[in-house]
Amino acid sequence: MPLYEHIYLARQDLSTQQVEELTAKLTGVITEAGGKITKTEYWGLKSLSYRIAKNRKAHLTLLNVDATSAALNEVERQERLSEDVLRYLTIRVEAHEEGPSAMMRKSDRDDRGDRADRGDRGDRPRRPRRDDDSVEAVTVEE
Repeated sequence: MPLYEHIYLARQDLSTQQVEELTAKLTGVITEAGGKITKTEYWGLKSLSYRIAKNRKAHLTLLNVDATSAALNEVERQERLSEDVLRYLTIRVEAHEEGPSAMMRKSDRDDRGDRADRGDRGDRPRRPRRDDDSVEAVTVEE
């Protein structure tokens, strides 16, 4: 069977337990269709780049799925019907990633370093500031 990575975003006002119940419901749909979930990761309540249906945050969950496309079509149909799911994305992959995903690996986030330590801004010359005294008053004649 083909392998998929499926991610969905749930509303911010849901509790973690309600998100887990939603994940169990979606997992049940896949297992009833003959597929299986190899890994489930709850990424937590994250801030969104832009508002989706008046939500500034969302609960993110990743499912690694080994199922037919018909099973995933049913999962996506259930998500479209659910008011709790804001967005979803399914990607077909050649192989599932071993171990934790990039969102769960703390070592990758630590390699970025502190943003204040970036040297790219210190190399550029600064723009001269305009003094408040140098602003001239402009009169408009009618």
